[in-house]
Amino acid sequence: MTYEFLQQYWWFLVSLLGALLVFLMFVQGANSMIFSLGRTEEERRLVVNSTGRKWEFTFTTLVTFGGAFFASFPLFYSTSFGGAYWLWMIILFSFVLQAVSYEFQNKLGNLFGAKTFQWCLILNGILGPLLLGGAVATFFNGSNFVVDKMSITDSFQPVISRWANASHGLDALLDPWNLVFGLAVFFLARVLGVLYVMNNVNDENIRSRGSVRLVGVVVPFLILFLAFLVRTLLKDGYAYDPATGVIVMEPMKYLHNFMDMWYLTAVLLVGVVLLLYGVVRTIVSKTYVGGIWPAGIGVVLVVLVLLLCAGWNNTAYYPSNVDLQSSLTIANSCSSEFTLRTMAVVSLFIPFVLAYIVYAWWSIDKKKIDKDELKEGGHAY
Repeated sequence: MTYEFLQQYWWFLVSLLGALLVFLMFVQGANSMIFSLGRTEEERRLVVNSTGRKWEFTFTTLVTFGGAFFASFPLFYSTSFGGAYWLWMIILFSFVLQAVSYEFQNKLGNLFGAKTFQWCLILNGILGPLLLGGAVATFFNGSNFVVDKMSITDSFQPVISRWANASHGLDALLDPWNLVFGLAVFFLARVLGVLYVMNNVNDENIRSRGSVRLVGVVVPFLILFLAFLVRTLLKDGYAYDPATGVIVMEPMKYLHNFMDMWYLTAVLLVGVVLLLYGVVRTIVSKTYVGGIWPAGIGVVLVVLVLLLCAGWNNTAYYPSNVDLQSSLTIANSCSSEFTLRTMAVVSLFIPFVLAYIVYAWWSIDKKKIDKDELKEGGHAY
């Protein structure tokens, strides 16, 4: 395993975690539609208890995603998480608010009422996907930061990277194309949320209502996602010379990436077909409720390909709009060879962890949620 292989390998693992995180945001998507999917208090509790079985998976994946980025590409972690901290703090606060809302909405002594915490879940369901999508969009559109490794010798301010303005990440929301992608992720989360609830909740009213809601969320998702994808393929991208490390603007760089890495293009098309299959079959069939699985696999494949194309094929995955040469690449922002090699050995245990997650998921979901389960007591939100 060469140093270059390890760099590419860890970008693949980080991208895979990011793709799984987007899939698991069906929790946020369903929560943003609590009052749309559930008309009565009992139906809303069914939706909340359905997502309540899985919110820990989403939160844990988010933390693991950040930890993997820190370990394998520490310069990105210090630049983005340290510089754009207002954006990331709002994201993390919304997820903490989600955890509190699940646990306290129906606890004795709740002075605010269950509906208040349900609105907090809705807030996380909107802000989480929207802001995470906006943050990921900066991989293609750039951010406002400067990297100066010589600053580490400054005894007064030994900071390698710094944000170029006082917004500290909130300026990402001023780019309309970042918002377009953020809204696309938001509606995608809603699509997955509807599909998951229809599969996980044994209630005819919610399932029939979900089929109608599915049409209303998949259309804006497709429009926004296609607009962002076409614009990204046609715009100038950020390329670097592996020999010199010099970063230059290349016309239609991301289109060239898809052409050079044709195998990723094939995976992207397979992912799109699976997503559309899961959605369309759920809409046209009155009995089919398994759309979350083909759609979910399709989402993982599509997001994985997008993130790989942002970093592979000599592409700067975190461009700087202030100083082009400060842009981060897989080569100039990764950990040492020793660190990557050691972590590569640890990563061999990932299949066993995934197998445990699949087993835990199956154990939790082997019985669909219904109204009788809420009446039985136990651990119900």
